[in-house]
Amino acid sequence: MYLNAHSYYSLRYGTLSPEKLVETAASMNINALALTDINNTTAMIDFVKLCGEKGIKPIAGIEFRNGNEFLYTGIAKNNEGFRELNEFVTQHNLSSSHYPVHAPAFENAFIVYPFGRKMPGTMSENEFTGIRPDEMLKLFGSPYAHDFSNLIIRQPVTFADKKGYMLHRNLRAIDNNILISRLKEEHLARPSDVFMPPDKLLEYYRSYPQIIRNTENLTGECSIGFEFRGAKNKKTFTGNADDDRTLLRKLAFDGLEYRYGSKNSLARQRVEKELDIIFRLGFSAYFLITWDIIRYSMSRGFYHVGRGSGANSVVAYCLRITDVDPIDLDLYFERFINPRRTSPPDFDIDYSWREREEVQDYIFKRYGHKHTALLGATSTFRGKSIFRELGKVYGLPKNEIDELVDHPETGIYKNAITRKIYDISLELIDFPNIRSIHAGGVLISEEPITCYTALDLPPKGFPTTQWDMYVAEDIGFEKLDILSQRGIGHIRDAADIILENRGIRVDIHQVEKFKNDLKVKCQLKKGETIGCFYIESPAMRGLLKKLRCDNYISLVAASSIIRPGVAKSGMMREYIHRFHHPDSFKYLHPVMEEQLKETYGVMVYQEDVLKVCHHFAGLDLADADVLRRAMSGKFRGRKELDRIIEKFFSNCREKGYPEELTKEVWRQIDSFAGYSFSKAHSASYAVESFQSLFLKSYFPLEFITAVINNFGGFYHTWVYFNEARRQGGNVRLPCVNNSRYHTHIKGKDIFTGFVHVANLEHKLCLGIVEERERNGLYENLEDFTGRINPGIEQIVLLIRTGAFGFTGKTKAALLWEAHMLMNRGKPKTHFSLFGNPARKFSLPQLECNALEMAYDEIELIGFPVSMTWFDMLQTPFRGEIMAKDMLQFAGRKVRMAGNLVTIKYVRTVKKEWMHFGTFLDATGEFFDTVHFPSSLKNYPFKGKGIYLILGEITEEFGFPGLTVEKLARLPLKQDPREV
Repeated sequence: MYLNAHSYYSLRYGTLSPEKLVETAASMNINALALTDINNTTAMIDFVKLCGEKGIKPIAGIEFRNGNEFLYTGIAKNNEGFRELNEFVTQHNLSSSHYPVHAPAFENAFIVYPFGRKMPGTMSENEFTGIRPDEMLKLFGSPYAHDFSNLIIRQPVTFADKKGYMLHRNLRAIDNNILISRLKEEHLARPSDVFMPPDKLLEYYRSYPQIIRNTENLTGECSIGFEFRGAKNKKTFTGNADDDRTLLRKLAFDGLEYRYGSKNSLARQRVEKELDIIFRLGFSAYFLITWDIIRYSMSRGFYHVGRGSGANSVVAYCLRITDVDPIDLDLYFERFINPRRTSPPDFDIDYSWREREEVQDYIFKRYGHKHTALLGATSTFRGKSIFRELGKVYGLPKNEIDELVDHPETGIYKNAITRKIYDISLELIDFPNIRSIHAGGVLISEEPITCYTALDLPPKGFPTTQWDMYVAEDIGFEKLDILSQRGIGHIRDAADIILENRGIRVDIHQVEKFKNDLKVKCQLKKGETIGCFYIESPAMRGLLKKLRCDNYISLVAASSIIRPGVAKSGMMREYIHRFHHPDSFKYLHPVMEEQLKETYGVMVYQEDVLKVCHHFAGLDLADADVLRRAMSGKFRGRKELDRIIEKFFSNCREKGYPEELTKEVWRQIDSFAGYSFSKAHSASYAVESFQSLFLKSYFPLEFITAVINNFGGFYHTWVYFNEARRQGGNVRLPCVNNSRYHTHIKGKDIFTGFVHVANLEHKLCLGIVEERERNGLYENLEDFTGRINPGIEQIVLLIRTGAFGFTGKTKAALLWEAHMLMNRGKPKTHFSLFGNPARKFSLPQLECNALEMAYDEIELIGFPVSMTWFDMLQTPFRGEIMAKDMLQFAGRKVRMAGNLVTIKYVRTVKKEWMHFGTFLDATGEFFDTVHFPSSLKNYPFKGKGIYLILGEITEEFGFPGLTVEKLARLPLKQDPREV
């Protein structure tokens, strides 16, 4: 009877979670329920599982709509019918086409039309008309009056009560992007779309027993079920499991020779041990598929970083999936695969952002679009987005919406409407809002993906599951993460730029050489890491200096220590203290000393959580890993988590540990585990950091040019141009005779790329370079306009950014000339071998002011190039000391001048804000500041700019900082054109 229920995965329509839907049905003794979300099957696997727990028969279906128009409902007879419906949705999603008004013939699915849509005599045996209780009076005199054979009960379920209906109205207004007062009947479900008690529902149909029988017969014919045990990934690589094992063994031992040579017995034993577990658990195909992807990308010359738990595996290292030696780092093998694990761990493979899509394209073509999909995700209504959406629905002006978004704690009391918005926002929190895409997850399935889900086609251009990683794991899929990051792009592009600019070919895979290079170690210890992957943030550079980090092992630890969990627990500071004073502390317990001696008794890695849970609390490795995964947000089973936490404490009581000791160990685990890295992950990051650092140490200008061109890093672009100057580069303005689309280096001259000029057309930028390469340098402005034929607006942009500086003419003169050239007629569009000399005009002497040029650069490029921000100050004061002098003035109050780079916002225990600032002094060197709430109340930041800062110099483990008492933004000289 309940063959048309919606969960809140009917996005911006339904109001009930799958759990609430099933729970309500169970409370009303409903024994069969169909989930028919609109155009999707996102919740189906969860729904089937929940129904099984409550003893309800689950039925799978989909409600098909074109926009607000309800067409029909598809009800799957069985799993094959579910696949048919999913493929129907997928077909239309991939082609971005509307659903037909009449459904196609399905072999294993029923179609239920709304009353009046399709007449008796025109329906097949698998087609029905659903009649709602409030439509029964329409039955008389209708074409259905004398033929009930295709009529069934239709009682849609969308909300639980009147409150749910009001929430539904708000969702519909958001979905249609209209005021709530403009909602029409076609936008909404009916107020009666609730769970009606079965007895009450049947009363409407008592006079028509055939309709009841039809409904019961249809319900009886339907079934749906999923196997929640067993892997769903592609089962073999070669087509045969034995052949998979043979191939994997050969590849592993070939790689063993490549990585370790022929005489390393320890490595050989480790490979044998791993292969035994991999074969026993049936993970051979998973390893081989990953190896195949790596093999393809390496054949294309793509650089990759294999990381995550996979880097704990020597087999993965031998297959060149990862570049981290697990034996060298004593990585915890059970973190990767423990013998009780039933699913393989996921590999995380990073590529350059420019190359990732080519790798994804290979995967889809190699393993087939029917068996391959990107992993979906769901964005929910959260925080500010709710206030913005509801503010529009209730017609608030933009300024009031902004106020509500920025200051909800005060805005809600403004009037009745804002209070209502706040109340509704509390109901909407965590409701699904948009189906999106996982950062990099890819599924390769043995069966067609549509056996489990319909597929979307997001902007990425690859079919994507409608459910997320948690559902994937529940059903038995293990994702392969194909990710992109800018750091790899830096490294790859730097090698290419070095070859072009210096003629030197750099092998970026000589990691062992980089680790032992004295210059690289010195740069690391000094925190000279701007632009280097993962180690350039102010906090990380400070940590490197405090730890005097000059080797790979220390960097591996630092890469995990910097994570929020360690800092939150207070253990980052403790780790630094113990590093400097290894004899000044006591271990919490002998087990902690035994397991965590390498890290001074501090849990630094995810493996440390496993070690402590296993050796200190007596949890087995399987339970310890579930605890780690749950605390990392990768596990949804709250009951299972609660069971393991209880076991942790009960085991500790049985071991006789003092309650205070147990609580302290748990506090450290609890505050740390959710943010920690695995040691293998940190090690992978550290390898990439060393590669970046080597390039920066020996080829600083080429490296920083690559960083600029990848548009990714911790800082804004202008900071990297500053770094280029710090490293001895001559930063030049864009130039039509030297610049390319991206920033370009010639010797030590770095020419700003056209891409940085606001509003300059992409096509024109490319055309300038192509014409120059084809026919030589531009002689002057007239030659340029004759060969390129730009519009006057584009010419003006180029002149104002200094792109014709090579002519020796002032900008004012060039602008005059440009207008004269444009006004005398359309310039020639072809290149003339015998160009006629232009008539020469005599112009008056036009002034050129350097400050005007700087303001033009700020407007069009975002920062001054021909001078520094400090050169633009009204005052000549540059601070009493510079950054390099700070340690000499420790404990003293000083005034410093700094150009604001970035602010880190931290909330104190008292819910007050404190800030950590990073500045550049007049010489381009960095210094860091601390702003306590008391200072911020009277002297807050007021946007970007140069600040005069009064404060006391502090020193911690050899790293200086400035605790701020007062600050004020310094005024710049006014643009002369505005005087």
